[in-house]
Amino acid sequence: MACVKHFLQFRDFTRPEFDHLFERARWIKSEFKAYRRYSPLGDRTLVMIFEKASTRTRLSFEAGMQQLGGSAIYLNSRDSQLQRGESVEDAARVISRMSDVVMIRTFEQAMIQRFAAHSRVPVINGLSNEYHPCQILADIFTFIEHRGPIQGRTVAWIGDSNNVCNTWLQAAEVLDFQVNVSTPPGYEVAVDRAGLQGTNNHRQFADPMDAARGADLVTTDVWTSMGFEAENEERRRDFADWQVDAEMMRVAHPDALFMHCLPVHRGEEVTAEVIDGPQSVVWDEAENRMHTQKALLEYLLLGRVDNSAELSRNGP
Repeated sequence: MACVKHFLQFRDFTRPEFDHLFERARWIKSEFKAYRRYSPLGDRTLVMIFEKASTRTRLSFEAGMQQLGGSAIYLNSRDSQLQRGESVEDAARVISRMSDVVMIRTFEQAMIQRFAAHSRVPVINGLSNEYHPCQILADIFTFIEHRGPIQGRTVAWIGDSNNVCNTWLQAAEVLDFQVNVSTPPGYEVAVDRAGLQGTNNHRQFADPMDAARGADLVTTDVWTSMGFEAENEERRRDFADWQVDAEMMRVAHPDALFMHCLPVHRGEEVTAEVIDGPQSVVWDEAENRMHTQKALLEYLLLGRVDNSAELSRNGP
């Protein structure tokens, strides 16, 4: 089987590849906003496999693929033979013969890796318990839109060391910025689970205010991720002092942004004053899932695309 490019975790791509994706996302978004059609993926098919429910992941991939001229097929694991005992390897062999690219949103990262190892087409991690690379792709693009390059900047992660946190840490290694992490005791980052290479791009803080101090971006997530609902009450107690509020934003850089991957529980991990306030860019962040994933689909299926001719004709 020929070598196939996958996007299973953030470190699967290099910094030059991300630079390309961010530029393509910028161009693709500008075309979308100008109501100019760009449909390079005619007759291409995306299969979306969901073991975890989703709003943003399904909508951003399905709408994005259709806008690029292709089609998207939704498969819930309950409605497929995967739920009835078919092996992941056999499913990958069949599905990849009938499609051009596969996105999987599931629990265990190992499932995505097993599928990719037997797929003839690119596989994208739409979320796993360990990583959420498409979310951080959109988050960093959103930061670039509002504040310019992220290299050398500081991101404060406040809350659980979950899949989104792990991916921020990988991104910091690849793109050379700093992540200040503050979690309650017992929820610290597990370096091996985060898949880090051992660089010094992150620091752990016991006090969340210290993590946020001077940060260019403050970001968080729900205290209880999907699949950990049984721990909800315990986590509410443990995370009570890890809420992003106006006081925390005041110690960050005066120009700091706030992000959240959504859905949000106002009054828990973040106050309404912050998420609905002037420093919040969560709605741009949510929309940018679609634009960055369109750039990702284009790259995985067509390789590097240069639209300099279109840019010259249509203007910036």
